Formats: sequence, structure tokens, C-alpha cells
Amino acid sequence: MKSNCGEENGTTEQNTITSLPFDHSTFSFASISETEMTGGVFQQLLRRKLHPQFTNSSLLSPFIMKKDGAGSTSSRSLRVLALIGAGVSGFFSFSTMAAADEAEHGLACPSYPWPHKGILSSYDHASIRRGHQVYTEVCASCHSMSLISYRDLVGVAYTEEEVKAMAAEIEVVDGPNDEGEMFTRPGKLSDRFPQPYANEAAARFANGGAYPPDLSLITKARHNGQNYVFSLLTGYRDPPAGVSIREGLHYNPYFPGGAIAMPKMLNDGAVEYEDGTPATEAQMGKDVVSFLTWAAEPEMEERKLMGFKWIFVLSLALLQAAYYRRLRWSVLKSRKLVLDVVN
Repeated sequence: MKSNCGEENGTTEQNTITSLPFDHSTFSFASISETEMTGGVFQQLLRRKLHPQFTNSSLLSPFIMKKDGAGSTSSRSLRVLALIGAGVSGFFSFSTMAAADEAEHGLACPSYPWPHKGILSSYDHASIRRGHQVYTEVCASCHSMSLISYRDLVGVAYTEEEVKAMAAEIEVVDGPNDEGEMFTRPGKLSDRFPQPYANEAAARFANGGAYPPDLSLITKARHNGQNYVFSLLTGYRDPPAGVSIREGLHYNPYFPGGAIAMPKMLNDGAVEYEDGTPATEAQMGKDVVSFLTWAAEPEMEERKLMGFKWIFVLSLALLQAAYYRRLRWSVLKSRKLVLDVVN
């Protein structure tokens, strides 16, 4: 029994001593009594034997700290590199998407300070008259305005006599007459602006397959309409290096795809204004956009005026409601009724 205990104790001592960093220069079994060994040291050794993680953690704690420090530094470096990589890839992705969007939808148009955009602003009617002249002399040979009648110009840019004389210059096919035949007559105020082509097929044949759009609502039919039309008319330039344009097309970065069939039409001095205004490219572009904006929204001035009338009326109604609420209904609202019930 004693030998077994000795063997067991020896095994315990050997295993524990080999696994613990004891100082052998100062520690010896001869200097420890048997009672101390059985009473104190063995309990401590057995506790450490039964809980090896305590010993391992105490042994490896310096190495673990060093490893954790190195790991945290490396993980922090990897995190920084990942963030930098994500930022660089995001930048190139955004640049690629912006370039693709510009190629597909055209260059973004700048915003111009149009004089009629303010709440209290109205159209520049002199600019509308000049814009109609630009449309008649430059644009009407290809583009129609099928929703505009000559009478719409009366009181806006011309007098009634001027518009009648203008309408009489065109010939309109009308009929049938009493004999059932079509005939031509001079134009009148109720007639629409003349069509440059008889049908869409003729328009495409004359323009190399491209169909010139109707300009009656062009500033409302395009995103950022006024700025887009002005930028398109004045944005022609030579194609940059690496960009090839098919024959018959012209480079314009504001047009979707960058290639447009319409050549540059606004050149300095292309028209001679009646009022003597210098007919520069920018001036003609501004005037024709003002005319097209009026054509798309001829009721804008009346709408703004009606809006201010309604604001004035509703303000008076609000003051009246506040007066009755404060001085009339408040008395009835705060009144208390006491009922004396007679048995």
C-alpha cells in the first residue's frame, strides 16, 4: 500500500514538476518534510494537475501576450488595407459608372439663370419674338410645331395684324369644296404652323434615317428641358482623341451617345434681328429656348397670377377663421352649464 502510494506520489511529483517552471536550484524534496509535502505541496500540485489550463496559461501567458499583440497589429494593418482597397475600388467603380452614364445619357447640363424661372418673373416677350424668328429661319425647315397656332402669337410677341400677314404667307390645303375637291387657300389665324414634311417617312429620308422631333413640347419632354436644349444647340465641338464619329453624324457631348445627325445650326450672324440685337450663338440659343418654353407652357404667367390671387384670398380666410376662433367660438367652448335639478 505504501509502495503504491509512493509510486502514485512519485508519478504525480514527476508529472507536475516537468510541467511547472520550478527553480531547481532552490527547490528540493529534502528540505521539505513529509507532512508539508502531504499537507501543502501535494494539494497544490494536485490542484494544478487537475486544472492543467491554469498551469498552461501561466506558462504561456508571456507568449500569448506577444502573440496577441502581433495579431492585433497584423489585423489592424489588414483592416486598414481592406479599407483602402475598398475606397480605391469604389472610386474606380464610380468613375466607370459615371463615364458609362455620360456615354449613355449625355453630359450633364449646367443650370442657367433663366429670367422667367422666378416666382414673380414673367416671360421676356422680346426674347420670345426673337426666338420665333430663329425658329422660322433656322429650325422650321426640319422641325415641326404641330400644337401651335398662329393666333397663339397674338398679344405675346406680335400684334393681330402682324400675325395675319404672317399667316397669309403660307398656303394651306383645305376642303373639300362644294364640288368635293381639295383646294389651297392662304393661311389664317386658326391654322397651325406648317409641317416641313408630308409624313414621317419623308422626314427620315431627308435626314439620313433620323426623325426630327416635334418642338411643341420639347422643353417638357426632355429632362432638365430648357438647360438641355440650350446646351445641345451650343455644345457642338470636335470629338476628343479616341472617339470616332460615323460619317453623317456630328459630335455633341450633351446628346445621348455623343453622335447627333443634326449639324450645328446656330452660328454668329445666322439671322438678323429686327430690333438690332447682336445675333450671337448664345443669344440665338437663349431666344429660341425662351420661345420653345413659352410654346410648352403658354399659361405660365396666368398660372402664377392665379396662384397669388388664391394665396391672398386664403390669407384673408385664415385671418377671419382665427378671429372667429379666438373671439367668438372660444366663449362658447369655455362656457360651463350648471343644471339645477328640481326633485
